[in-house]
Amino acid sequence: MENPVIALLTDFGDDDFFVASMKGVIAGINPTARIIDITHHIPSYDILAGGFVLFAAYSCFPRGTIFLAVVDPGVGTARKICLVETEMHFFIAPDNGLLSLILDKDEVVTAREITNEAYFLPYCSQTFEARDKMAPAAAWLSKGEPSEKFGPEMPSIHRERMAKPEVKGEIVIGSIIYCDKFGNLITNIPAVYLDQIVQEPQEEKVSVFLDCLYQENQLSPKPATYELVYRKTYGGARKGELLILPGSLGLLELAVREGSAADLIRVKPGTRLTVSRKPCRERDDGSDD
Repeated sequence: MENPVIALLTDFGDDDFFVASMKGVIAGINPTARIIDITHHIPSYDILAGGFVLFAAYSCFPRGTIFLAVVDPGVGTARKICLVETEMHFFIAPDNGLLSLILDKDEVVTAREITNEAYFLPYCSQTFEARDKMAPAAAWLSKGEPSEKFGPEMPSIHRERMAKPEVKGEIVIGSIIYCDKFGNLITNIPAVYLDQIVQEPQEEKVSVFLDCLYQENQLSPKPATYELVYRKTYGGARKGELLILPGSLGLLELAVREGSAADLIRVKPGTRLTVSRKPCRERDDGSDD
């Protein structure tokens, strides 16, 4: 690969030596590699958030990009380090579900466990495998080492399973999967699903029923229903107005114009939600009806 791209995503932050150490290892093995930081500010240990940000960014990168993604609460344990090749890209990550969204979208060409110590640093710690094993493996891969040399094929890769979004009559059911820097609550519901239940979206309000509501870090015993306007852009709503709109990834988002939906609606990723043209009736049994 000529001037290969290695894209980094971690929960390490910028204040410590972790990211710099990984970059130093890569530069020492392949100084021609171009290192691009996706982010190092994934919330600590948050595999779901890390997987979503990686999923949101990866398709913008050129063919052959090597993604080194590390959100790894199981570092040093028996969990595997995997090297996954798809038609367009390579991914090196702990086998803990971090690649779930990508694996649901892209077909896997090969998946291998990285075990060949020839591609590790001479002395490996138990607590910094991103530096000692993953970074050197990414660098050697960028130099053209064939993937089969890194280790044996993996019969399966760990995936975090989230209920798929679906349309049921006049309601759409999905989940909150991410909260971005602006406080927008991103769902896993394709925006086109809402077109199936809303006839004149610019003229209507829709009801969003949240299965779990969190207030001041405490789980409320009751779910909550919010009434939102449907808009195509943030600027289409009034300042401070709660809205639902199609985001840049083609997924529905809950937002507040020039404000934070996350501050107003205190929910956690994974919270189930129902979107309807009509007010959602109160439910005590937790059903989706």
